[in-house]
Amino acid sequence: MADEKIENVVSGEEPFLGTLDIALLVILIAGGTWYFTRNRTKPEEQGRTYSIQPTTVSTAAVTENSFIKKLKASGRSLVVFYGSQTGTAEEFAGRLAKEGIRYRLKGMVADPEECDMEELLQLKDISNSLAVFCLATYGEGDPTDNAMEFYEWITNGDADLTGLNYAVFGLGNKTYEHYNKVAIYVDKRLEELGATRVFELGLGDDDANIEDDFITWKDRFWPAVCDNFGIEGSGEEVLIRQFRLLEHNDVQLDRIYTGEVARLHSLQNQRPPFDAKNPFLAPILINRELHKGGNRSCMHIELDIEGSKMRYDAGDHVAMYPINDKDLVEKLGLLCNADLDLVFSLINTDTDSSKKHPFPCPTTYRTALTHYLEIAAIPRTHILKELAEYCSDENDKQFLRSMASITPEGKEKYQSWVQDACRNIVHILEDITSCKPSIDHVCELLPRLQPRYYSISSSSKLYPTKVHITAVLVQYKTPTGRINKGVATTYLKAKNPEEGEVKVPVFIRKSQFRLPTKPEIPIVMVGPGTGVAPFRGFIQERQHLRDEGKQVGESILYFGCRKKSEDFIYEEELEEYVEKGTLTLKTAFSRDQEKKIYVTHLLEQDADLLWRVLGENNGHFYICGDAKNMAVDVRNILVKILKTKGNMSEPDAVQYLKKMEAQKRYSADVWS
Repeated sequence: MADEKIENVVSGEEPFLGTLDIALLVILIAGGTWYFTRNRTKPEEQGRTYSIQPTTVSTAAVTENSFIKKLKASGRSLVVFYGSQTGTAEEFAGRLAKEGIRYRLKGMVADPEECDMEELLQLKDISNSLAVFCLATYGEGDPTDNAMEFYEWITNGDADLTGLNYAVFGLGNKTYEHYNKVAIYVDKRLEELGATRVFELGLGDDDANIEDDFITWKDRFWPAVCDNFGIEGSGEEVLIRQFRLLEHNDVQLDRIYTGEVARLHSLQNQRPPFDAKNPFLAPILINRELHKGGNRSCMHIELDIEGSKMRYDAGDHVAMYPINDKDLVEKLGLLCNADLDLVFSLINTDTDSSKKHPFPCPTTYRTALTHYLEIAAIPRTHILKELAEYCSDENDKQFLRSMASITPEGKEKYQSWVQDACRNIVHILEDITSCKPSIDHVCELLPRLQPRYYSISSSSKLYPTKVHITAVLVQYKTPTGRINKGVATTYLKAKNPEEGEVKVPVFIRKSQFRLPTKPEIPIVMVGPGTGVAPFRGFIQERQHLRDEGKQVGESILYFGCRKKSEDFIYEEELEEYVEKGTLTLKTAFSRDQEKKIYVTHLLEQDADLLWRVLGENNGHFYICGDAKNMAVDVRNILVKILKTKGNMSEPDAVQYLKKMEAQKRYSADVWS
């Protein structure tokens, strides 16, 4: 990829004002004119309230980043920070701040990225003050994007946090190697810096029931807080709405959000840089089926990113904003007796909150349910608790309340009736017919629809203006007989470029999943199924280097699928790389013989080969795919090989693998 060139033109004589000076002068004059004339414009009609976020941060916004000032001005003493990648940590933070009022601790939610976190030193000046951190661990034990600066600040700094009262709840997944690493570290580090832990660290496991973990923790957290500050709770929980409804009867069409993530009209008027808040509408050039048979579908999709100025490397991810199935949206509208085309806004009742709306407003209910809300997700128990209040039948009300409780019976009911049965909000309202919630409250309760991430299956060396995606269509029958469909893959499946131009909103997320900087280093790649995606990019890149006459190390790929004749994706491509001498391919087709064979069996058989590449030649090892079973099994096999072939004890083998991770010689791109 060629960097943009900056040319310096030197002439014999420079003018007094250059082009840039004139441009800045024009902007200043225009800004001054707007400032002095803005109050003379006609005021908005009653009921037309907007919050259209600009893409640049104004100087006024910067002064509002003081959470200490906000706490003091509003008489609050509780601040709940969140480090969130998918929205769950932010949701938990909101619930804690909301509950604080029951315990005479008026609270606020804060994004550490938008705050001056050095103000934690001043929090002790507020009576009965408490900082709570809801922090997710992401990737290879990393903090989320919005918590990165705070994490680095406490890691590298030596601030004296004596007098700061704090508590930490972590969000992680036990199938990953670095389970809740961020929360564990922050909890320990805050204590090292002199802060006082008010309650023990809470650890939520998303592989099991993170909602249950959170509720169990917070129900012990609040009594500990009360004991610490000598305060009493106000008794029965009162359900309080966080947002108030404003319906718009007379609003200009060009002021209504139609699916934009942040800036109004950003999808119509595209301008870089493109990121999570400003995705690029990428045309789909190719959408073809990879499976040759069977009843499953796997798509190969090629996106055109020319003109976007987005760059990627093999191993990076592309994120896509999907939309919900329109039939599901219509059903939810009917179940709530809603006019889906009504224009509305949800406005935060907390005027000091930086989050004025739960999603871009004003918009229609149809747009909110289509673009902004996770309507196909399994609802958490706090949603059931609030839905219960809309039941006209007392038995239905008690049923929902029981599933939202922390009793063993309630947890068991929730597990079987909601989770195991894969019921989403639509299914719950279909099956509990007396529950008729208001559509605006449903919009407040449901989490935000999140972008879906895919390992890029191409190399920018070959395809600088294209991004390839490899995705299996998600579709399954639930125990209730319903057909559940994956939000993103169903959306993608319908995008057929042969029927006309189709586009999807995307952005690139950088990854640490990288080829060795020296191409002569040997690599081992384990990628069954669509786990082969990033390795397709790796192999393309290594072939490109060989074509340029460069020395390239051994590249070994372990690939597995069910049947060679049905789901051996990219078979012809991979075989061609083998013929050219670029790739050594090891395949396992689990259902092509009576006894199932997986890639793990091949790895066990190749102990000598793996030790030679990894132990003797300092090769790199990569794994992509299922985190829960396959990735854990592969790691255990490697430990076993290090023990037997490297003559190591178990602790030494485990330590050797950790050293490989630290050196970026062992990398995982896995999901559960």
